[in-house]
Amino acid sequence: MRAHLAQRHRFEHTVRVARLADTIAQAHGLDARAARTAGLLHDLARLYSTERLVQECAARGMPIDDFERANPIVLHARLGAELARELFGVEDPAVLSAIAKHTVAAADMGPLDCVVYLADGLEPGRDFPERAALAALAHRDLSAAMRATLEASMRYVQKQGLSVAPQTAEAARRFGIPQEAFHCPN
Repeated sequence: MRAHLAQRHRFEHTVRVARLADTIAQAHGLDARAARTAGLLHDLARLYSTERLVQECAARGMPIDDFERANPIVLHARLGAELARELFGVEDPAVLSAIAKHTVAAADMGPLDCVVYLADGLEPGRDFPERAALAALAHRDLSAAMRATLEASMRYVQKQGLSVAPQTAEAARRFGIPQEAFHCPN
């Protein structure tokens, strides 16, 4: 896996994600090994060029929606799940789902999906003011941490003048975030 990532910074990130996913999973009585595996493998396609992401997805017959076509970097999550299966023999549907949903989330997230989504966004290498508090919350209450982290993520995306992914908006609705939070104020 380290050789596949071919970048020290990205490898160190995945190790931090795996470690945080492990502790969050343990705090909630979930499979820590599955959480570590998903954390280690979640960014297998993150360093691919946008052209390669689109080509690799097309070669596998993976549909690409309008948001993904406009923001191809998000394809690294779904493609990463396929690479985890192909390159590392991962067959656990929960691990593959967690890898696939770690970037933009989804309405239908299971506990392991939430753990890896949170671990990716809240690992200690991330630098934003509420990171530590959100990581502590993730150890106590997965749903509350998802709600707060999704809100923080949507605020950040909107501050950058970008659109919230439809999958993120669906996840936000699932976790009780009001729809008006999905749009930039006029």
